[in-house]
Amino acid sequence: MYIVTGGAGLIGSAVIWGLNQRGIDDILVVDHLGESEKWKNLPPLRFADYLEKGEFRERLHAGNFRQIKLEGIFHLGACSATTERDASYLIDNNYHYTCELAQFAVEHRVRFLYASSCATYGDGSCGYRDDESSLEQLRPLNMYGYSKQLFDLWARREGLLERITGCKFSNVYGPNELHKGEMRSVVCRAFEQITAEGKMRLFKSYRPEYADGEQMRDFLYVKDAVDMVLFLFNHPEGFGIYNIGSGRAETWNALATAAFEALNRPVRIEYIEMPESLRGKYQYYTKAELDKLRNLGYDREATSLRDAVRDDLVHYLLPGKHLGDE
Repeated sequence: MYIVTGGAGLIGSAVIWGLNQRGIDDILVVDHLGESEKWKNLPPLRFADYLEKGEFRERLHAGNFRQIKLEGIFHLGACSATTERDASYLIDNNYHYTCELAQFAVEHRVRFLYASSCATYGDGSCGYRDDESSLEQLRPLNMYGYSKQLFDLWARREGLLERITGCKFSNVYGPNELHKGEMRSVVCRAFEQITAEGKMRLFKSYRPEYADGEQMRDFLYVKDAVDMVLFLFNHPEGFGIYNIGSGRAETWNALATAAFEALNRPVRIEYIEMPESLRGKYQYYTKAELDKLRNLGYDREATSLRDAVRDDLVHYLLPGKHLGDE
């Protein structure tokens, strides 16, 4: 059996989709559905059972999984809201929860992959290399990023990075993210704004070296993220922390233009003020260094921004489909 936490979320449900494509459906899905719409990501997928996160943690502490043959744990469940202000909640949900699962996996010799984040790199002044020896130098710009860095640091201190694999995800977008509310990707927002108003809004730049909309990010299509994650899973010698990104830095303007083209609409971009609360926490440039992943043998190129945006908008958002509805 495989366990996928955060299995109803964007990356988690996509990993289940990827496992299904490989003929695997003996999967325990763990998440917290609450009142959100992310349950809609689950019906097209094949899996054995579902547990709410709270019950799963209780069963884990009670030892209920010790006698079950587990092939692997994909720990992708976390609060990924960069605006979340409840630090105590983030410590428990993103840090302690991951510690518990990692200890269980190592103790029972179960393959363990977990979601870290490119948010740990902060403003990028220390670069974007997935080098475990320089973790202490990183300064995340928000509490979400710090909660992820805390686990990375703890895992290295405990010697676990020699036995588990961390995935530092870049800006992942694609099908199955409509439930994310304010944390929806700009691709998803572009679809909503362009179809409703014929234009889309981007934040202005507050640094002179970047024109409005020319801020740059490493955008990664969720299908490519799944391919990289499953590659790492199938290479158990790949312990430690790995960047999961496109390896390209592209502008918000380029992303917006790709969305307009996919929807056959003229490009109309409105630049708006960024909220004061975000200005000191905003990443103007991200670009994942992929040398470590390449050296392990991963040789595929990420889908181009234009093709990925078109696939997301035309094949999923416009017809209202989810991964697995193909």
